[in-house]
Amino acid sequence: MKKITAFIIIALNLSSCVSIRVFNDLESRYAQLKDNFNRQTKSIETLNTEIKDLTEKFVTLENTLEETENSLNQKQQKIEKLESSLDLLKLNSETALKESIAENESLLDKIALRENELTDRMARVDELEGLIARQEEAMRSLKEKLSDALLNFEGKGLTVEARDGKVYVSMENKLLFRSGSWTVESDGERAIAGLGSVLADNPDISVLIEGHTDNVPYSGKGPLKGNWDLSTKRATAIVKQLLENPDILPQNLTAAGRGEYLPIAPNSTRLGRASNRRIEVVLSPQLDEIKQIINTID
Repeated sequence: MKKITAFIIIALNLSSCVSIRVFNDLESRYAQLKDNFNRQTKSIETLNTEIKDLTEKFVTLENTLEETENSLNQKQQKIEKLESSLDLLKLNSETALKESIAENESLLDKIALRENELTDRMARVDELEGLIARQEEAMRSLKEKLSDALLNFEGKGLTVEARDGKVYVSMENKLLFRSGSWTVESDGERAIAGLGSVLADNPDISVLIEGHTDNVPYSGKGPLKGNWDLSTKRATAIVKQLLENPDILPQNLTAAGRGEYLPIAPNSTRLGRASNRRIEVVLSPQLDEIKQIINTID
């Protein structure tokens, strides 16, 4: 114990002999080492923080990558399904396209057929319009010829009128018959002869002879049974008179009795009743050719 104490005393004495300069140097180096240690410690802490952040980012990126891979896999599956659907669609589209082409070709054939039919119909319509125009012109010419042929009888109860594509020759009974009679008088015979001369030159004209009376009941004796019977016999008498011309075709003539039922004036006056007692000759073009063309259009 004494030896140790002596050693310490000797050491202390020796240390006291170390110069102040060395101590200062050691103290300075210690301060530098301590400062370096502190800086290294802070640097390590900073690096640890960065490592932690990077680790977290890495984990996040890894999770994102996994999600992206899953999403890519799903999209790849969808792409495969779409490609399969596209292949099927192409197959169906080709079939549908072929069917559509065939249908369109059939439709074009039908359209071409309809166009040909329409062209034919238009030609028929043009032909019909031309025929109607010719017939209208023929009826106008016929009206002029009748007016010229019957000029001497105008103002004597005879009129010639064109309307509705027909020609109407109206003759009051005072020109043709005595009251209650169906025998044609001499003036009437001349008028009918003039009418017949025009009809003979126009064999394509249909002729309807209508007898009309007023509403005064027939009071004569004999075979007549009333105004209707009288109107019919008078119309038939005109037909017989016309047929004395051998150039008139009988099949073109029709006789009809109208009695009192188609008046053209009031029966309440003497003048009106005189106007209603008449023979009307209705001349119209033959319609057979027109009907034939219309049937081809339909």
